[in-house]
Amino acid sequence: MLLAALLLSACAVSGFSNPFKSGDAPLPVSQDGMLAEAKADAPQMAQLTGDNLHCPQIVAWPHDRLLTIYADGRVGDAQAIMHRGEITRLARQCQIYADRVVVKYGFAGRVLLGPKGTPGQVTLPVNIKVADADRKVLAKDTASVTTIVPSENPVGYFSIVKEISFAVTMGTRPEDYKVFVAFERSQAGAG
Repeated sequence: MLLAALLLSACAVSGFSNPFKSGDAPLPVSQDGMLAEAKADAPQMAQLTGDNLHCPQIVAWPHDRLLTIYADGRVGDAQAIMHRGEITRLARQCQIYADRVVVKYGFAGRVLLGPKGTPGQVTLPVNIKVADADRKVLAKDTASVTTIVPSENPVGYFSIVKEISFAVTMGTRPEDYKVFVAFERSQAGAG
């Protein structure tokens, strides 16, 4: 009965997630806030208590949160690295309805130049998908992160905030679903 009341009322929860550090202050999902967090390299992660437990988790597995681009087909050669993208911050807020969930998600990070990299604009594609407990994909989205890596500092920062919506199956809870974020690895030189 309590779950039905929760699902019928829309509620918003938010949180940053980082696998390495944690704090106790929830932060809103905004592009400027995400960018500031990425630059500060000092995340604030909301503790998962109360309503936060009912929002789908946002996940970027270690292999998916890093993307290295190599020059001239020399994948794996540390001296051939052009640049490396890193997703360092994740956040989400959600609205829970009786039959669907709308997740406002955000991610931020940085691009580092390698030995073969040159300053300037770098764009990296990202895939987003929502899956249920059986790993069935319910919704997909794509994004491209773009940053300018200046010549005086070989690091550029990016952030993105978007929304994704999906239907909730009868008998499941919103926290049974996950939003996965991953760099697209099909581009030339990706390793």
